[in-house]
Formats: sequence, C-alpha cells, structure tokens
Amino acid sequence: MQTNDPALWRSFLPWPSAETHKHARGRLVVVSGRAHHTGAARLAARAGLRMGAGVVRILCPPDAAAVIAPAIQAIMLTPFPSAEALGREASSADAIVVGPAAGADEATVANIHALAGTGAVLVIDADGLSVFKGRTVELIGLLDRDDILTPHEGEFERLFPGLLKQGREAAVAEAAKQARAVIVLKGSQTLIAAPDGRVRFNPNGSPWLATAGSGDVLAGIIGGLTAQRMDSFEAASAAVWIHSDAANRFGPGLIADDLSEILPRALAALR
Repeated sequence: MQTNDPALWRSFLPWPSAETHKHARGRLVVVSGRAHHTGAARLAARAGLRMGAGVVRILCPPDAAAVIAPAIQAIMLTPFPSAEALGREASSADAIVVGPAAGADEATVANIHALAGTGAVLVIDADGLSVFKGRTVELIGLLDRDDILTPHEGEFERLFPGLLKQGREAAVAEAAKQARAVIVLKGSQTLIAAPDGRVRFNPNGSPWLATAGSGDVLAGIIGGLTAQRMDSFEAASAAVWIHSDAANRFGPGLIADDLSEILPRALAALR
C-alpha cells in the first residue's frame, strides 16, 4: 500500500495554458435532489468549479429549480422531468456527480441507469450507493473502469457485506476489483483503491471534515478533476489529499461551505 502523496499525482494536475478555453477545461454535471434536498448538489458543483472544470451544470428535478437558481451564479441550471431526459441533458458531460441527497428510491436507480449510457466518468456517492443495497451486481453492471465510488464504511457495507471483516485495505482492494472501478473508502484514514490492485492510504486526514456536507464537496472535487480528463485513480487520490489539506488550512469552525473558498490556496501550493 502506498502513502498518498502529492509527488505521486502532482504532475497529472490539469493546469490550463494560455490558449485553453472553458470547454477544453471539461464539462461537469452534478445531479441534484428534490427541492428540499438541494444543498449537496450546490456544494459539489461549486467545488468542481473551483477545481477548474470549465463548465459546471446542475441538473435538477423541476421542483428544485426555483430553490437552486437564486443560490448560484457561474453554475448553469437545467431541470429534467424524467430519467430519459436526464440522460439526454448529461450526454455531453465529461464527468457526472450523482447521489448526494438524491433520495434512496427507484428514481435514483433509474437516473443512474440513464447516466451510465452517457460515457462520462461517474462519481457516485451517498444515496447513489445506498439505493443499490442488495443490488450490487446491478450497480457493477453499469460501471466502467474510470468510474468512482465514494462510500463511507456504512455505505461500503451495504454494497459489499462482510468484506470489511478482512480489514479495510484488503476490503477496498477486493471491492475495487469486483466493481472494476475506483473506490474511495472514506474515514479518518481514507483509502483509495484501483481495479488493478493499487491501494493508497491518505495521511493528512483532518478532524475538521467531520461536518455535514464535506463528503459532497469531496465528490465535487473528484468530479472537477475527472471532468478535465485526469486519470480517475490519480484524480481520486489528489482530491482526497486536497480536500483534507483545505480543511487543515481553515481549521476550527470549518463548515462544508468554507471548503470551496479554501481550495484556491490548496491548489496554489501545488503549482
């Protein structure tokens, strides 16, 4: 197992050149939940924008549009009335974050099925994982090798029951192999695993991340990097480290909203 260190992935970070335009910097879609569950998508979308994605768009159920619109400026917003419409709207995306506050219901399952056909990198978090409890084979059938799952231990156990008895390193390595996707097993000692057996341990975990919404920000950071076509394993590794570094830079009093405002400082330190 490697220690996750900037030396491993710093050279892969997608810095723009003088000739770069916004569409070349990647198109990120974040899927929102219903009207009373929109904060997670806004957190993820802003983080993706801060990480350099050139165009970020929130796709939302129609009832959520009026809630989200007053709270965003540089982020685009499009309502979708059905899973089929969601798939069409997301078809040009380079990366898609789905799951945060999505709702643990069949609508979320249908949405993920539709998004799997877009060819974009999927970053699946939270409800997007929990809704497949007892249906892991179905989820795996939707994944490509560049897709990323970001469970905490409870969500991991729902998808891969019993694997954690082997220990976290063995469990996440086996799960990534089974899923044929990158897995970020979140916790005070976050692990990042690739389908080929590589596992990294993140050494700079921050206690200040124990706050609601911090995982949504992490999903957005990963989405922002993968939208810019950074390799999924390297992007997940970088995102986990940068997420913790930003939290440590802010320190006491951190709330999830603060993280995106600290990301420019964390990124500047990596130039």
